[in-house]
Amino acid sequence: MPWGWWVGIDKKMTNESVLKNLRILDFTWVLAGPYATRILADFGAEVIKVQPPMPQAEDKFSRGYYNTWNRNKRGISLNLSKPEGIALAKKLVKISDAVVENFTPRVMANWGLDYDNLKEIKPDIIMLSMSTMGNTGPWRDYVGFGATIQAFSGMTYLTSFPGKPPLGLGTSYADHVAGLVACLALLGALEYRQKTGEGQYIDVSQVEAMASLLGGAIMDYQIEGREVEPVGNSSTEAAPHGVYRCQGDDRWCAIAVFTDEEWRGFKRALGNPPWAEDKKLATFAGRLKNKVRLDRLVGKWTEEHTAEEVMALIQKQGVAAGVVQDASDLAKDPQLKERGFFVELAHPELGKTISDGVPVRLSDTPARYSRAAPGRGGDNDYVYKELLGMGEGELAKLRQDGVI
Repeated sequence: MPWGWWVGIDKKMTNESVLKNLRILDFTWVLAGPYATRILADFGAEVIKVQPPMPQAEDKFSRGYYNTWNRNKRGISLNLSKPEGIALAKKLVKISDAVVENFTPRVMANWGLDYDNLKEIKPDIIMLSMSTMGNTGPWRDYVGFGATIQAFSGMTYLTSFPGKPPLGLGTSYADHVAGLVACLALLGALEYRQKTGEGQYIDVSQVEAMASLLGGAIMDYQIEGREVEPVGNSSTEAAPHGVYRCQGDDRWCAIAVFTDEEWRGFKRALGNPPWAEDKKLATFAGRLKNKVRLDRLVGKWTEEHTAEEVMALIQKQGVAAGVVQDASDLAKDPQLKERGFFVELAHPELGKTISDGVPVRLSDTPARYSRAAPGRGGDNDYVYKELLGMGEGELAKLRQDGVI
């Protein structure tokens, strides 16, 4: 444990980051891995992001994407196709607490940086791998990104309307889920090492992380032989339950009414219209049976109001309702602004950048946002000189040889 993980942290220490003294060697790319290590960096871990020396051509969008998921990290350039690059990576492993990567399983092994080799270098190292399918099984080498992982997991099939083609999710939800699972696993492994002095290998399957969110769908099939079908925006637990068009261009509000008490509150929000007193709608079973007609009636009312008005009127009665917000809505959201959800950081190329903050508030050791994403090789001097003790002559030779 090169930095004395958790050593000396007590209640007398204030304003210290909760993950201070933790060093992560970060080989991740795209979203799932960088999201996991960004969370660790936000809470004080020193994350050293490894990138190849020669960048691909990038547009402003891709730079913005990279900056979003890599703030608060250090950045080094390192050519892992050269033996000298592998040798430097191994030196960095020796002074790190954990190594994180999200390649297919064969990649790190091809570099000689798989767990069996790393623990020979540093016996208590923790290695976290986040591949599409996991490190074992006949499909272990399959490549996947958010959309394909969601399809593999069954989530895309269920995210659709009855009798219609699968729609899928509008974002790479699987990457975020896997990132959160990975953080939880890594923190558990760190605590285990603190107690036992032993490191371990963490194998995260992103498909399994997503499949675990399907609820009872898998068990229904295995036990009852019943296949759960897509239901669109409806529910077997609530009626009305859906997303309803409101006044304005492409404006919508989501509404969910579960209990008879909520139904009475919902009717009050609508001004107790005569149709709501229909005996067929008096019970949940009746509302569920007549949900098509009920949705049509609710939709006629919502179309007469803005989405914000619909939400306010219904929420006032203690019933769940929410505006279907787009990026413009979120940027102006007073609740998010009040809680400091948006993070502003200065970037040397992009200028002022705004991204999402961590949705976790620790009262004594909050997340901190101090650095925009590193430029390629931007922290080479700090890492190679200060941490590894190399001289300028050595670095000049490595640069000349295309190693860093």
